[in-house]
Amino acid sequence: MVPARVTRRSRAPSPGALDATYPIEVTNETPRPGDALVRIGAIVFIIGAVATLATMTPLFIGTKPLPTPAYFVCMLMGVGFALALAGLLRAARAQRRQIREASAA
Repeated sequence: MVPARVTRRSRAPSPGALDATYPIEVTNETPRPGDALVRIGAIVFIIGAVATLATMTPLFIGTKPLPTPAYFVCMLMGVGFALALAGLLRAARAQRRQIREASAA
C-alpha cells in the first residue's frame, strides 16, 4: 500500500454549503420588548393544551380519570394565553412610545 500525499487547500465555502448548517433563515433582528413574554406564553399554552388533551381523553374513552393535580396543569393554558397577551401589549406600548419619540424629535 502506497501512502497518499495529503495536501491542504483553502477553499471558500460554496454559497449553498451554509444551507445545511443553518436550515432556518438567520436574521440579525434585535429582540423587541415583549418578544420573550410571547414566546414563553406560547410554550406554557402548548403545555396546558397537551395537559387538557391528556386529562379529557380518559373521560371520553371511559377509563379512570386522572388525579386532581393533572387538572391543575390544564390551567397553564390560560396562564400561557395571559402571558402572550401581556407580551403583545408590552410590544404595542413600546412601538407606540417609539413612534411618539420619533415624531417629537
